[in-house]
Amino acid sequence: MTAFLIRRLLGIAGTLLVICAVTFTIFYLLPSDPAVQFCGKDCAPDQIALVRKQMGLDAPLIVQFGRYVLAIFAGRTMGTGQYAVHCGFPCFGYSFQSGRPVWDLMMDRLPTSFSLAIGAAACWLLLGLGAGVVSALRKNTWVDRTVMVATIGAAAVPVYFTAMILLYVVVTVLGLIPYPRYVDFSVDPVGWAQNLLLPWITLALATAAMYARMTRSSVIETLAEPYVRTARAKGLRERKVVGKHGLRPALTAVATMLGMDLGSLLAGAMITESLFGLPGVGKLFADSLNKSDQPVVMGITLLASFFIVTSNLVVDLLYAWIDPRARLS
Repeated sequence: MTAFLIRRLLGIAGTLLVICAVTFTIFYLLPSDPAVQFCGKDCAPDQIALVRKQMGLDAPLIVQFGRYVLAIFAGRTMGTGQYAVHCGFPCFGYSFQSGRPVWDLMMDRLPTSFSLAIGAAACWLLLGLGAGVVSALRKNTWVDRTVMVATIGAAAVPVYFTAMILLYVVVTVLGLIPYPRYVDFSVDPVGWAQNLLLPWITLALATAAMYARMTRSSVIETLAEPYVRTARAKGLRERKVVGKHGLRPALTAVATMLGMDLGSLLAGAMITESLFGLPGVGKLFADSLNKSDQPVVMGITLLASFFIVTSNLVVDLLYAWIDPRARLS
């Protein structure tokens, strides 16, 4: 297990380094000049040249990349003389728009994205796994066909359309809840859940459909295994046969999918956060992309990559607990 963890951690470090290098190169090749964005379009050419020197943009690409990577782990002093600014660990640079450290901007928005991701994941797991198991146990019946048609319809509806319908019906027409706005959990737990309910449902309806179909096929395949027939022949209750011998091994495929989806959500659900006005990482990414705020966009890209590769590692470690057969391999 130790050797496995070391190999995976080295693989994660290598993957993040490659993503960082590719992203850094793309921004370097863009026609927009970071010095002009930082200084402003009204700056004189000599002022822009001074800003480029202070930002280290006059150095070769490999040198700039090395400074950027080193700053993430050790911090960095940007500029010289009276213009010197120390960026502490971990340093992802400063926003061109607000002048704040990129790390601080991301950490301010992360609780919102974390709340959205955890709640939505719980909703779609509950709906998806429940619908998939029911459909598998009622295979080729009207229940099975109804559930599958409903999942296809839910998956076909775009997220922004679902969000607008929920806002119009629940907020505008029925007036059941006010327009969603993020409330910190520590301040008002009830308000926190109430304001995130519609975003949770929006994400859950689209994603639960895929989990339901995957759970159905996995459970049907598992229940046809010889050891399941043996368990039934031994006289075990059907609930135990389905829960322990049927559903648990089928969860390996679901766990893989959950790792990818949850990692992506932790990095921000850009469309959902923008539609509901939630101050999450996804909305920050969208706003920074529109304003060509390169340090923020690059920092969020690395943060998203970190969540995705880390969630995959956690899923691999959970395999042994979900399916004991994975321990043998």
